[in-house]
Amino acid sequence: MQLNYCLPLLLLLASRFASAQAPDSIAGEYHLQGVMETASAIILKPDSTFELYFSYGAMDRQGHGKWQFQDGKVVLNSRPRPERDFALVTSKTVPDDFTTVKIVESNQQVLPFFETLIKTADGEKYGKMSQEGIFQTPKTIVTGIDLFFTLAPERYTSFPVDTEDNYFEFRIEPWIIEIFVENVVLKPTKDGLTGEHPLLKGDAFSYEKMK
Repeated sequence: MQLNYCLPLLLLLASRFASAQAPDSIAGEYHLQGVMETASAIILKPDSTFELYFSYGAMDRQGHGKWQFQDGKVVLNSRPRPERDFALVTSKTVPDDFTTVKIVESNQQVLPFFETLIKTADGEKYGKMSQEGIFQTPKTIVTGIDLFFTLAPERYTSFPVDTEDNYFEFRIEPWIIEIFVENVVLKPTKDGLTGEHPLLKGDAFSYEKMK
């Protein structure tokens, strides 16, 4: 009688345990299909880590993290995204008639791909960085500064400002082009995976598994 009572419970636990295990065939390399001018791939490794690659135009990006097999689906997660992609190096008052926002970066070729939005009591001033990483507007009291990277459009940082300074210098954090993933869900199919992409809108993308 006691054995008969425990048997259903044991079968239930075994079923749940089995459903949490990824089939050996899940691990592999999957390439995104059908997206014009875009190349992307996901590598699911047997140790439950993954690597993600994304290339569009002049920008190549990568990400990594852990994957799990849950309820018949693959779920991707990376480390949490840092709060800011830029850091304020210095702010000060300088003797000129401009408010200046500058990004300091040794690779000057990327500087024109950055933009800023200067918030003031009189409105907002938008501009693109010069080849030297500088944007200037007539001197004004600044209440906030937003910074954007156009080659990774989902990446921007807002800085509140509580000072009368008119010169603000920032640096780029090293993870600015890293791809961060949060609960991206993919469903195994006969030929690969279907589901989301962390950088593209939609949930019906197709990934073909490489042989």
